[in-house]
Amino acid sequence: QVQLVESGGGLVQAGGSLRLSCAASGRTFSSYTMGWFRQAPGKEREFVAAISWSGSAASYADSVKGRFTISRDNAKNTVYLQMNSLKPEDTAVYYCAASGFYSNIASQYAYWGQGTQVTVSS
Repeated sequence: QVQLVESGGGLVQAGGSLRLSCAASGRTFSSYTMGWFRQAPGKEREFVAAISWSGSAASYADSVKGRFTISRDNAKNTVYLQMNSLKPEDTAVYYCAASGFYSNIASQYAYWGQGTQVTVSS
């Protein structure tokens, strides 16, 4: 069992930056792929980024590639999402999730946090 708690969301102007954190409980954090997903009002949840258990591999949605960076610190049981050059269309609730698979598919993630709101003003 893994419990996930996100933090770091907030209101930022377009072009600004935010860093999201996701703290995980449980001894097996380092064995999971960690992902970030987001959901805007009226839209489906979408993949943002994922990082393998070792941190050696990462993948991104095309919409955030070059602007967002996912990283993890297994010693701290924490995964991060550094978001730069934010755009109003990045506004959403951001969720972190844990999976036994290296995947960008939400249904393959077994554990989810409660989400943190990111709002980007124009």
